[in-house]
Amino acid sequence: MNRIALYPRDRRSVAVARDFTRVTFADWRMTHRQDDVLLCVSELATNALLHGVPPNRCFRLVLDLTADGVLRVEVHDSGPGELRIPDADPDSENGRGLLLVAALADDWGVREREPGKVVWCEFKGCRVN
Repeated sequence: MNRIALYPRDRRSVAVARDFTRVTFADWRMTHRQDDVLLCVSELATNALLHGVPPNRCFRLVLDLTADGVLRVEVHDSGPGELRIPDADPDSENGRGLLLVAALADDWGVREREPGKVVWCEFKGCRVN
């Protein structure tokens, strides 16, 4: 099963992407790891808006649940760049998004696409009730 949504380069898009994810969880009657998934969606969407979506472009959110219970979250944007977990200054208010994704998800990564990139994370043990 999968769900796909497009969001404009607008700060309100992060909240709308979170709501889309919450509704998808309800539609799929899924509760396992919902808070972790919502936080990762917020972080990946925020990163796409801050670093990957040029003016007048959108980012895409894909939620894909496999038959063996792996939920894959993908955020597609058209911006360039390689991702890495930064060395966050303990006093900084920024730079912790990918640290959170790496800590909460079972796996995560980035792959190129034309144009831009896809940042993804996966959560195991997610089943439809």
